Amino acid sequence: MPENNELRIGVYTCYCGGNISDVVDCERVAKTLIEFPNVVVSRTDMSMCSDAGQSMIEADIREKGINRVVIGACAPSLHEQTFRGTVTRAGLNPYLYHHVGLREQDSWVHHCDCEGATCKAMRLMLAGVAKARHLDPLEPIRLAAEKHALVIGGGVAGLRSALDIARRGLNVTLIEKSPFLGGRMAQLETLFPTGEDARTGLHGLIQKVIQHPKITLFTQAQLVKMAGYVGDYQVTIEQQSRGVHVEIAEAALTANLPEVPDEFNYGLTRRKIIYRAYPGCYPSTPAVDWKNYNGEPLVINGQPTVLYNEPKTFDLTVGAIVVATGFKPYEPRQGEYGYGEIPEVVTLPQLIRHLALLGDGKPLTWNDHPVRDVALIHCVGSREIEGVHPPHEDGEVNNYCSRVCCTATLHMANELHERFPHLNLYDLYEDIRTYGHGHEQYYRDALENTTRFLRFHGDDRPEVVAAEPGDTHPVLVRINDHLTWGEAMEVPVDLVVLAVGFMPRDVSDLIKLLKISAGTDRFLLERHPKLQPVETAVPGVVLAGTAQGPMTVQESCAAASAAAAKVSSLLGQGQVELEPFVAKVDLEKCDGTGTCMEVCQYEDAIHLETVLIAGQEVRRAVVTPANCSGCGGCVSACPNRAIDVQGWTLTQYEAMIDAFALEPAELVEVMA
Repeated sequence: MPENNELRIGVYTCYCGGNISDVVDCERVAKTLIEFPNVVVSRTDMSMCSDAGQSMIEADIREKGINRVVIGACAPSLHEQTFRGTVTRAGLNPYLYHHVGLREQDSWVHHCDCEGATCKAMRLMLAGVAKARHLDPLEPIRLAAEKHALVIGGGVAGLRSALDIARRGLNVTLIEKSPFLGGRMAQLETLFPTGEDARTGLHGLIQKVIQHPKITLFTQAQLVKMAGYVGDYQVTIEQQSRGVHVEIAEAALTANLPEVPDEFNYGLTRRKIIYRAYPGCYPSTPAVDWKNYNGEPLVINGQPTVLYNEPKTFDLTVGAIVVATGFKPYEPRQGEYGYGEIPEVVTLPQLIRHLALLGDGKPLTWNDHPVRDVALIHCVGSREIEGVHPPHEDGEVNNYCSRVCCTATLHMANELHERFPHLNLYDLYEDIRTYGHGHEQYYRDALENTTRFLRFHGDDRPEVVAAEPGDTHPVLVRINDHLTWGEAMEVPVDLVVLAVGFMPRDVSDLIKLLKISAGTDRFLLERHPKLQPVETAVPGVVLAGTAQGPMTVQESCAAASAAAAKVSSLLGQGQVELEPFVAKVDLEKCDGTGTCMEVCQYEDAIHLETVLIAGQEVRRAVVTPANCSGCGGCVSACPNRAIDVQGWTLTQYEAMIDAFALEPAELVEVMA
């Protein structure tokens, strides 16, 4: 076995099933690297992440005394954890391994230059070896974790996540900003593809949540302050009053009170300023709409009554936070497809509520006129093209696909056909994207139900205009139908239904509090869409449901369960482990100028503290590892090179730069 201080480096170049070896001469790279000082073995394999590849690395560590490992393969984000496990099983510290992304950094970007790619691979691998010579064993940061999660949002995703977390033995506090639970799912009637009643399923979930002993629920509540770090977040919740005592609740609902448009029915009806969202909602106690109450006395039970909102705040310590703030349906611009100008132009969510209010067995009418012909238009507020469609208030266009709208539109077309068989239905689409399991059947059913399909292009969308007075129909839809090679058509209809897309809610206050990010589509951004699909860049803050992007109810529940699983695995042991790649101060070099604090962008990550050195009290910079992101800003600002990021030290960087700058033969000579 080698002496304790002898460096013995094992280098492994992966073919990646041809992804790398089809471009890079991996054998040539391996032969070059074996000449490098301290490199004991240099091997290749078709798939280094396979069981056979990992076993080869483990055997070398045990049998040849390898104490540093460099692997050139696909992206570190894919298999860094895999190979850390490999070296750990062989008895080596997992941080004595360095990963080089040969696939993404080399073969995939230089596929037309094999010689250049091979030379670049040598440099990348040699730089990895140079860094490996300076690797130190590290230990994960271990923090005590509060076995308590905060769930923000009382829609189906928040409810599902809260229930799943509680079932794993953790305490949960669920807060909902509005007075009632259920979110957007409460406004639906049926769910596709199962056809089950939406509110029946929702109410069953709500009952399980409110009956679970480990879940505490607050409505009309929101997060107003947060500090701390994963495992130990100190949060402040503010809750508004419901404003109505149970004793006068029913009398308040029947009193003659001011009315406002009912958002539950998307403005189709009106409600009082003391209200229940819908029959059977939870909580059943009515709530005051403080936004629309002017503070004047209201006559309830014959008595003038002034209502008071008395908000209260309370503090909690939680280990993790689930953000399940949901979405809002796109609101078409004034005049977009005639919306807001032609009474017969409605959104799909409005039609869903209209049919629910209409009841079974009654003929379909709109504005007291019978409906005979209906046009449904896809992609309203989705798949917009920059330079073609006007931007929204934030200067952006919704260039993403809202995914759910196609199936929802076909679901509505089939429901209309079933309830009103004599309707003529026209479906105007850009593309039909019925991607979910069983969703394609809705398209086939619509075809069999003689729904007429007309196709438009994104830069040539239909035009909706009011018909001339006395015409047979109130609305005309004009389209260049690309199913008939762009033939111009004019379709007279009684009702135009706009299949509006999903829009992110305005959660800018939460983004600022939680220090999370929004993506280019303005929905909340996950850390990695495949490897860390519900995690944010902030440890302990995870996403659930449509706060992250457009999803069906089933997908929202699946994402919520994934978020719950992540929280449970994080907090279940009462301890959190974080990567050790954080700043570390050399107290002997630090002179306490505080320059590092001035440039640090992370709250409480670094501070000055009085410490005892050589019998003297001096001020020195001290890092709080749990709050440090390892960004390296403090490293660049320190005038004394007193700070390094563990695992990525200045010495390691300088060694890698030297490796990049020299030819392989020169490096061997210099490093010998």
